[in-house]
Amino acid sequence: MKSKFLNLVKFIPIIFLLLFTLTGCENKNVSDEPKNENTASDYTTISNDSENAPNFILTDTEGNQVKLSDYKGKIVLLDFWATWCPPCRRGIPDLIELQNEYKKNLVVIGISVDTDSKSDVVPFIKEYGINYKVVYGDYDVVEKYGNIQSVPTTFIIDQKGKIISSYIGLQRKETFKDQIDALVAKS
Repeated sequence: MKSKFLNLVKFIPIIFLLLFTLTGCENKNVSDEPKNENTASDYTTISNDSENAPNFILTDTEGNQVKLSDYKGKIVLLDFWATWCPPCRRGIPDLIELQNEYKKNLVVIGISVDTDSKSDVVPFIKEYGINYKVVYGDYDVVEKYGNIQSVPTTFIIDQKGKIISSYIGLQRKETFKDQIDALVAKS
């Protein structure tokens, strides 16, 4: 009986790792406010907010100020992420491909919520070949976007600066492509 219990105990970390990977990473640096959830079976929250995206001024990895309002007229894919988040790492190649594919119409902005590991961001960008703008997030932007509770959390913002959709957790590239194609067709 004792050996069966010990064998079962070995699988507990694997089970937690699988759950952690499927649902996204809890953001270690945000408040414990409850999040607005319409959770589907694939751990995705989708909202059709159609509200103005909160503007921000954040610093990118090169020390430049980045304002969301500078990208009016473009579709913006705003991705809250962290270097320590496995689902974020898995989604980055898709974001790179989307930025390449929709160069004229899309701006991808990664908002890093790395606070304890901020020094890892630039080496991470180089290692993954990230081709889009990465900025350092702060408490204010996390709060403005609904008290981000887990990463990745992604927002699609239309050319007029309105939030069209938001997604919690890792998404298929096609999900974003469908939204982007629809917005490109409207313009």
